Amino acid sequence: MPKQIPCLWFDGQAEEAATLYTSVFPNSHLDEVTRYGPDMPPPMKEGDVMTVNFTLDGQQYTALNGGPQFPFSEAISFQIMCADQEEADHYWFGLLEGGGEESQCGWLKDRFGVSWQVIPTELYALLGDPEPARAQRATQAMLQMRRIDIAEIRRAAESVPA
Repeated sequence: MPKQIPCLWFDGQAEEAATLYTSVFPNSHLDEVTRYGPDMPPPMKEGDVMTVNFTLDGQQYTALNGGPQFPFSEAISFQIMCADQEEADHYWFGLLEGGGEESQCGWLKDRFGVSWQVIPTELYALLGDPEPARAQRATQAMLQMRRIDIAEIRRAAESVPA
């Protein structure tokens, strides 16, 4: 299968975004920065960053400064499957740094408008519990949250209704 490299369209913040992402994800780095040449249509100028190729824990990405025509939306998001609460909190707070925005059920937008889902993997086991009442209690607890608190969801799933 051909290699897939997500390309993220920014309005002038490609290098800043790639720098944030490589600071949050382990084993990550900036790979290459290309710049616009002469005679560029506005708002681009010669020397401005055109693309930034970067790697997040082995996955390659490209960030493109293409202008304001195509803003990000929640229609596309990146899921981060985390081993535990500590790892989930690392990504949650790291991606919110500098002006991100919390959403619901583990979703957030970073300060560039890119949507992320920060999910401790245990969440899926709790939501898919073979006992329907436990799964329902876990789901109801999750729906009340912004940042996923896996211990609270586990407590809700295990609680016995009065």
